[in-house]
Amino acid sequence: MYTYYAMVTESRLFVNGGCYSPLMCGRFYLTASSAEIRKQFKLDKMPELVARYNIAPMQTSPIVVAEANVRALHLARWGLVPSWSRDLSPAAGMINAPAETLEEKPAYRKPFDSQRCLIPANGFYEWQTRGTKKQPYKIAVRHGTLIAFAGLWERWNPEGGEPVMTFTIVTTRASKLVSEVHDRMPVIIAPPDHQRWLTAPAAAAKRLLMPFASGLTIGAVSDRVNNVKNDDVSLLQSAEL
Repeated sequence: MYTYYAMVTESRLFVNGGCYSPLMCGRFYLTASSAEIRKQFKLDKMPELVARYNIAPMQTSPIVVAEANVRALHLARWGLVPSWSRDLSPAAGMINAPAETLEEKPAYRKPFDSQRCLIPANGFYEWQTRGTKKQPYKIAVRHGTLIAFAGLWERWNPEGGEPVMTFTIVTTRASKLVSEVHDRMPVIIAPPDHQRWLTAPAAAAKRLLMPFASGLTIGAVSDRVNNVKNDDVSLLQSAEL
């Protein structure tokens, strides 16, 4: 067992309320215990994780992949980097993979075919423009239940350096509730479909790329979440508008 520490990276792209991408604002949180994650994802081995309340692009987060006949958890960097890339620079533009283009874009085609992953989370944040301000909202399943985003992963091998495992979150059109704040949302894979997403042929996995609407809740939170340095439980508290 080992302790997971996130790599905190500030970026000038985190401005205007923290919205990183026009496809989905790039923040989520993972507060479940290691035991919960191990049970939910049927893992044989599990590192000791610490709660994270403000996971941002270019930081590391756990992903679940299929290896042989078992599932394994790896720590990966958020922002997909194709194996053929010269450097890590593509990551900033590939924190999200639109479900509609997975079979079209070269960077997504191979991972969608054979390198799909599940990204454990307890919820995510989206921002809504209110006048000159962008108001952050917390979106989660009722009672903060552990969920899984659909993801794609890659392993980038720098010349003379250590391999870097990276991932992207697959997004789709927003459900009716989420559309009140944003027009996109992460694809959420229900537990009965976990194995299907990880190992089924791409044609079967594609049918899972639908908005998730069952039991979602949404609520305004403090704009402290806009700053990647803030990573504490108070970020999940409701805010008055």
